[in-house]
Amino acid sequence: MRRALAAAVLLTVLAGCGPQASTPGAGRTAVPGADKLVACPPTESRPPVSNGLPDISLPCLGSGPDVRLADLRGPLVINVWAQWCPPCRDEAPYLAELQKKAAGKLRILGIDYADPRPELAVKFALDRELSYPHVVDLDKQVRKTFKVTGPPVTVFVDKDGRFTLHNGVLTSQQQLDQLVRERLGVEL
Repeated sequence: MRRALAAAVLLTVLAGCGPQASTPGAGRTAVPGADKLVACPPTESRPPVSNGLPDISLPCLGSGPDVRLADLRGPLVINVWAQWCPPCRDEAPYLAELQKKAAGKLRILGIDYADPRPELAVKFALDRELSYPHVVDLDKQVRKTFKVTGPPVTVFVDKDGRFTLHNGVLTSQQQLDQLVRERLGVEL
């Protein structure tokens, strides 16, 4: 009886060591405070657009599913940032204000880029009240498409899924608001 019980326990333990089913976000380590970030919403599966966002999926920094960029349509502002990037810290208040002013008119998505410290990225987003979803690009998958030599980069995505870039730091709220009007046709 003891041997049977020991064998059952051993099999249960070993079963937990085998390969797990592959699900989006599976195996991701919980980052303290990430549950306080805005969750990444599920996206509608769409075919990639010519001259559109890359067909890559990035894990959510907070809770929620991975986000496949090619599924996204605008009006949408994507900001590529990192907590270790001083210019990203400078422009963060403009993005936070845009989120407040543009709620219901456009969406914002942050991409935490090449950032080895997810706990500091979460703190950065929370401290600066960046109340929109953020995904993680630890492996620099958007580098080529978004011509990222280093963050920050801001991407403006139209309703058809095509995008234009603004490389470099945003220097004022007026500049960001003007770019949103010119590139997305959204009045704030």
